Amino acid sequence: MRRPLLTATAIAAAMSAIPLATAAMAAADSDTYREFDQFLDVFNRIKANYVDQVDDKTLIKGAIDGMLAALDPHSVYETGVDYDNLRIMTDGAYGGLGLTVGMQDGAVKVIAPQEDTPADRAGVKAGDLILRVNGELAYGLTLDQAVAKMRGVPGSKITLSLVRSGHDKPIDVTMARERIVQKPVKWEVRGQVGYININTFSKNTGAETRAAVAAINQALGRKPLGYVVDLRNNGGGLLDEAVAVADTFLDKGEIVSQRGRGTDIERYYAESRIPGDVTGGLPVVVLTDAGTASASEIVAGALQDHHRALILGERSFGKGSVQSVIEMGPHRALKITTARYYTPSGHSVQEGGIEPDIAVPQISDPDYKSRPVIREADLRRHLINEGKADDRTIEEDAKDDPRFAATPEALKKQGIDDFQLYYALKTVARLGGAAQVAAATKAKVATK
Repeated sequence: MRRPLLTATAIAAAMSAIPLATAAMAAADSDTYREFDQFLDVFNRIKANYVDQVDDKTLIKGAIDGMLAALDPHSVYETGVDYDNLRIMTDGAYGGLGLTVGMQDGAVKVIAPQEDTPADRAGVKAGDLILRVNGELAYGLTLDQAVAKMRGVPGSKITLSLVRSGHDKPIDVTMARERIVQKPVKWEVRGQVGYININTFSKNTGAETRAAVAAINQALGRKPLGYVVDLRNNGGGLLDEAVAVADTFLDKGEIVSQRGRGTDIERYYAESRIPGDVTGGLPVVVLTDAGTASASEIVAGALQDHHRALILGERSFGKGSVQSVIEMGPHRALKITTARYYTPSGHSVQEGGIEPDIAVPQISDPDYKSRPVIREADLRRHLINEGKADDRTIEEDAKDDPRFAATPEALKKQGIDDFQLYYALKTVARLGGAAQVAAATKAKVATK
């Protein structure tokens, strides 16, 4: 039996029973009905005439995607693997192997196994190519498809066939999936400086940042000269965790405000969770680059506006909008832009980003001058910031600065493979050393 074509008549008839407050509302509803008629007319013609049979689910999903694409680049309808990735970004945990992977010439390549995970214990190494997953050829799969096959219920078994340099035959490794908890914060001591790398803003990022400060102090047996907070290539995450991270370094004051469609302004302040600056006011340098976006820019902007940290590196991405996640059913969610955010001084980073206080190009990268850089302003249908300046940035000026004329080869001979981090560590050491001398001088004068 042939299915009847859909029409908007039934929708209009049902809604006509609802009393309308004004003639203007009635006219608006009439326009909406006409638009629905157009949509359903196209839908039915595709169903009847398209060269291949296409199911309703595919067409509706495409229509939803197109509707959101007409808004801005960050409003999306997430299903399947995309939904899983969204939940992993916010929850910071998933069932899998603990592998970071990428694509190389159509093959899935292991970038690194996370420490103390099934992949790490099974001997999977950085640089391995994944040939098969449970006997199924991985070559030709998209990265999302390959990742979906490796994830699964904790406790379930999986076998990977790996191609490794120096081995004539593939290596088979079998392991059980586990609940993998991502580590959004990593720390280490560099000389007398604490280095804190924050790679995402998922659940507990704020708490882990405070734990990193405590761990650095414990490792040194005293407080360091200061801290470098690395936000490079951190694409953002949860707003609350960005507030918690900024609060770690601030005594008081506004951290960020957000403004939606109406006139209401929601403000977030320091000391909402954490009493005082846990570092005791020691010097802080925040590293940023073109991959520093969203929640990362909230942290950088707050610390910059309060003169609590020096921002060093390159101009950030420029994503000054807030997305809310609305669960739409099992394995489905709508992520939609609901507000713009502003730094404490009222500055919107949308399009323009955060300008560094000290512009330092990554001259240890051989391609840093020629590598294309994509920021928010380059994305189609990005939100417009009418207050953004179009002048030449200090970051662009830094590319011609004679202080940054060293070649990657010359830096490598000095043992410098990350020039921006090297410069940041030196800056903190200089600031921290000066502060110690000033404090000692003041104490000496006070005792006379």
